Amino acid sequence: MLPQLAAKAQASGVETALRWHANETVSMTMRQGVLLANQRARSSGISARVFRNGAFGFAALPDDSADALDRALRRAAENAELAPRAGAQPLAPAAPGRGLFDYRRTDARKFTAAERVELFRTLDAAIAAKYPDLVTRDLNLTLFCSEKALATSGGAETFSAVPRVIFHVSLALEAKDGIVDLYDAMGGFGEIEDHLADVDSLLARIDALYDDLRRKAEGAFCEAGPQDVVLDSNVAGILAHEAVGHTCEADLVLAGSIAGDRLGQRVASEKITLGDFGGRGPDGRSSFAIHVDDEGTPCADTLLIEKGVLKTFMHNRDTAQRLGAAPAGNARAFAFSDEPLIRMRNTCILPGDDPLDDMIGAIEHGYYFRRATNGQADLTGEFMFGVNCGREIRNGKLGRALRDTTISGVAFDMLKSVTHVGPTLSWSPSGWCGKKQPITVGMGGPAIKCRVHVGGRS
Repeated sequence: MLPQLAAKAQASGVETALRWHANETVSMTMRQGVLLANQRARSSGISARVFRNGAFGFAALPDDSADALDRALRRAAENAELAPRAGAQPLAPAAPGRGLFDYRRTDARKFTAAERVELFRTLDAAIAAKYPDLVTRDLNLTLFCSEKALATSGGAETFSAVPRVIFHVSLALEAKDGIVDLYDAMGGFGEIEDHLADVDSLLARIDALYDDLRRKAEGAFCEAGPQDVVLDSNVAGILAHEAVGHTCEADLVLAGSIAGDRLGQRVASEKITLGDFGGRGPDGRSSFAIHVDDEGTPCADTLLIEKGVLKTFMHNRDTAQRLGAAPAGNARAFAFSDEPLIRMRNTCILPGDDPLDDMIGAIEHGYYFRRATNGQADLTGEFMFGVNCGREIRNGKLGRALRDTTISGVAFDMLKSVTHVGPTLSWSPSGWCGKKQPITVGMGGPAIKCRVHVGGRS
């Protein structure tokens, strides 16, 4: 398909990007030993994007024939004529991205559907036998693989296939005051066989989850108000993405994000360096991989905040030209029918050199938050997130487990309060972003010590 796309793009006579795009999902859900869902879905098609008169025209069709390519190109060109942008300059030439990046295990035997079901039955039976006091036990598996072939009139030619597995285990039991639940997300970059072949390792993770749940059932509620806390990597990674990353996307900067007028200013502690990275992140271990974006731009690493100072934003080719920056490959689309938007890739706080024990030891009265759940942030940088797993800190030592709570604040204020940054970068296996289109992302970070507003009973 790639040679066909490249020939059409080169012959178009205008600034053009052609993309063939297929998404495939395998999903399973089991509750209390009953298989509720076991399905596979695939969608594919082609899209054309044309730049003319200062504006992009976009068109997509659920077809990949030569005739469909021609029709999509014509419609995209017609759509570009509908909304010309007066005074806009032609897009500056960009370095074309090239390469084949197929991360599927094409030479390995795959689990059959029956084997996946048998694995679920084995895990569920083991959980039920070992922990009969559980009220519910849920297993959920999702494999998502995105395949793309992209060619542009500027010479970009690239193909990618990036699979990721998320295996959720959710457990609940009855405490004295009601039902208490907790979940763990396992998996990450790769295919089902990469993450679910070792049953003993999965059961060990489930044992640890049950131990956390048992402590949580006997745990305490947080004291509401500003508190000194340690945010483990899971929480720090989500904050980096939601509360900071979105404010630094150039389309949202142009829409009035708080980051817009703070370029070159100190917005965080000197200990904070936060970036958005191509490939699989700075350590090569993220749950997501991207090398060329959906405009054909090679994915370069971008340090948004360097030693506390806001340095740059994330761009597509258009906003980079408008704001005098260099595009680094942040234009991404979720499906063939989606136009590329400015999106994050692998966003994280870079590690420091402060051990976790030192962070905990520096807090007389506070909390250690280990896992975040749902939350929200806006263009002012204000955030609120749920926390469903943590421990008290009293006199520099870990105490009782915690019940569900919330943390909130303003991202740049919170980052200015950071006094410790841990040495270990960890990635969430299951990062998704919902900005207009859902899309896979990498979220990560080390543990950090800071000050946030903590809720009481959630």
